[in-house]
Amino acid sequence: MSLASDVELAFSADGVLARATDHFVSRNGQKEMALAVANAIEGAYPLVVEASTGVGKTYSYLVPALLSGERMLVSTATKALQDQLFGRDLPRLVEALELPIKLALLKGRGSYLCLHRMDLARQETHLPEGVTERSLARVEQWSHVTRTGDLAELPGLDERSPVIPLITSTRDNCLGSQCPRFRACHVNLARREAMAADVVVVNHHLFFADLAVRESGVAELLPSVRIAIFDEAHQLNGTGVQFLGNNLTTGQLLDFSRDMLAAGLQLARGLVDWQEVAAVTEQAARDLRLCVGRHSPGTKLRWVGTVPEGLDPGEWQHALQTVHAACLQACAALDTVSEIAPDFVRLHERAVQLSERAESFSHPCATGLVRWVDVGTQLRLVQSPLDISDAVKSKMLGPLKDNVKTWIFTSATLGDDEKLSWFTEPCGLEEARVLRIGSPFDYENQAAFFVPPDFPKPSDPTHPDRVSESAAAWARQLGGRTMVLTTTLRALRSIGDALTATFGPLEELQILVQGSMPKRALIERFREGDSLGGKGCILVASASFWEGIDVPGHALQLVVIDKLPFPPPNDPMAEARSKLLESQGRSAFKDYFLPEAAMALKQGAGRLIRRETDQGVLVVCDSRLVSMGYGRRLVKALPPMRRLATDQALMDRLAGLTRTCTRDCLPS
Repeated sequence: MSLASDVELAFSADGVLARATDHFVSRNGQKEMALAVANAIEGAYPLVVEASTGVGKTYSYLVPALLSGERMLVSTATKALQDQLFGRDLPRLVEALELPIKLALLKGRGSYLCLHRMDLARQETHLPEGVTERSLARVEQWSHVTRTGDLAELPGLDERSPVIPLITSTRDNCLGSQCPRFRACHVNLARREAMAADVVVVNHHLFFADLAVRESGVAELLPSVRIAIFDEAHQLNGTGVQFLGNNLTTGQLLDFSRDMLAAGLQLARGLVDWQEVAAVTEQAARDLRLCVGRHSPGTKLRWVGTVPEGLDPGEWQHALQTVHAACLQACAALDTVSEIAPDFVRLHERAVQLSERAESFSHPCATGLVRWVDVGTQLRLVQSPLDISDAVKSKMLGPLKDNVKTWIFTSATLGDDEKLSWFTEPCGLEEARVLRIGSPFDYENQAAFFVPPDFPKPSDPTHPDRVSESAAAWARQLGGRTMVLTTTLRALRSIGDALTATFGPLEELQILVQGSMPKRALIERFREGDSLGGKGCILVASASFWEGIDVPGHALQLVVIDKLPFPPPNDPMAEARSKLLESQGRSAFKDYFLPEAAMALKQGAGRLIRRETDQGVLVVCDSRLVSMGYGRRLVKALPPMRRLATDQALMDRLAGLTRTCTRDCLPS
């Protein structure tokens, strides 16, 4: 039998999946995708699949890949999806299909406890702000019982905890085989298991890190496989661009300074004035940050010439030269103690690398790259390619194709045209086979969308206030169950503050604002809603909340988007891509800004309907969606929801959702 025949049997109404999986429903779209993946595996060609919400794409790519008997790599966008695949989906399928397959989970080194770094942290006399002896002792206690060292297993550890940099390693500070705890290293254990496994689950960051080290001649992190699958592939270009570029941050300099001081005082006290050498590097980093002055968090400074916009050329060049000189001074100091401990050898390598980066940023940007400065608490100097197309063609589909038989790329949002150009062009996959599968959901009856008439234009200063006033009225009708997605952090703060002021502590609804607590805690509280006797919730969020958030059922029934999510025109990457398109005789608006807005809008709308029984309303507070000609393309990118024409129609729909929820939530 062929692989396609095996797949067809597995997905049939009385097949192995139906017998072994609870609530399995045979779906035409799911089977269509699975057969396409099977054909790509047998035909050895790249396949791009846009599988809309509800298709069940995870089983569609896992089943044929598992049945093929080939070695497989699955890459996801997030650690959470990694854990779900490794901990739930793959074991369930392997058991159902009765396959003798060894699975492995591999994350970046920052996800694992570094025993050597923990030992050093326990010896430090002056811990960084927010880190206590008690928090370190808790990690140390856990270190004696964990087998994997995966920090996701440590209960109550927030991903933003200041203790994490102290107990994890980076590519910069890892000592490799010279580490005194090398034999017990959790990262190396995970890599050894991955090299011996039949199926390895990684994330996009780790995949591109592997590409980078293969280029540098270092032993690869990932095993050679016959099938590579990228889930949530819409994030592939954004992730790859980060790794294929170059950056220098004041955070890197400060971390290096702190590590050098700690190692010097613990291992070579008195041989070098470590306080002085570390202070020089730290001061150089702070002077570089001060040179830029005050800006709103998240500001990106264009860097077209030799100096970022708005900065004094003399001060900027002097600050970079000071960083370069401080790193060279650190190199000289570390040279004198390099034979005492491997820590100093690695610190010397870091100092050389930082000095080289500082020097490279003092020269003009190379052709074909874009450069900018991210301004926040720390400063980040970035130089990046415009997309990953060259890397995909040369490193993935080119020299490495003998090691990978088939590449599968899939996501719910990959484009708004038949060729999925939004994804395939920047990823160098124009020649790949493309498949689009619609959602099985009945959007016509399950969902509606509304564009409020007589709303201020998005550029009007009163627009955020109007959004918050309207969202408050709509959410009151629903008893919460509302997510407000903003396109900027400024709008997030403005709308969040206004709603918080409207609903005080004694009001019936609780306002949850991104940044007020960890993301996971926000989502858990929002999912809970008023189901446990608490208050209904309005969640105000931006950025990462536009995608990857799964809140099924009655907990979310209204998604409000403040305005059309066009990329900011003054963003350095957007500007560089626009200029490139225009140099090719193409329209930057039609071929870049509009597809980007369509995909972001599609992702935001995708938060609303997550199951066959969900119901809800999408509100886009931007009249351009219906008044401008390009609005038709954006509406077409949305699921086929019923359009509401008036404010009264919206309130009636919300009232109907409230009645349905009240009825369904009554105890039986």
